[in-house]
Amino acid sequence: MDLEYFLAQVPRGGLWIFGYGSLMWSPDFRFAEKHPGHLYGFHRALCIYSHRYRGTPVKPGLVMGLCRGGSCWGMTFRVAAPRVRTTLARLWQREMINRVYFPRMLAVRIGRRRVVRALAYVADTAHRQFAGDLSLEATSRLVAQGCGERGDNLAYLANTLAHMESLGVRDPHLARVFGRAAKLCGR
Repeated sequence: MDLEYFLAQVPRGGLWIFGYGSLMWSPDFRFAEKHPGHLYGFHRALCIYSHRYRGTPVKPGLVMGLCRGGSCWGMTFRVAAPRVRTTLARLWQREMINRVYFPRMLAVRIGRRRVVRALAYVADTAHRQFAGDLSLEATSRLVAQGCGERGDNLAYLANTLAHMESLGVRDPHLARVFGRAAKLCGR
């Protein structure tokens, strides 16, 4: 899907964006509102090989993707209408460069009763960079070795876990990956 096609589907009056990985703590765009959000039907997973931002083709890292099933807490941002085109263009460069994600407008709950349709990046399970469900050991090794344009993979996971914790969300599997990867890095 290209940017122009997606822009045609964006509701008038602004855009909500759901962040579940680095978008939670490093959105790199201006927003009018920011709220914790809960997405049903998808879960966060370290399932995308990173050959650029958190790794290289020779030493890939792993980044988050949304996979079907379960639910996911994250951060939801509202971008005002005049900024939508510019914001989406930046996000397209950042998130869609390899087309490893499908951009989707999904229902995200904010607070107890409010539901918004927000842009979320869902993992393309048929893409060559989709890692799928790796073992704890394989996941930890990739996180430990990964370092790319946006820094090392261990810091990416640490930031994601810290922001999840600030939302009151714990993920024992990701915490185990972090602990094992930190040991492999000698930290």
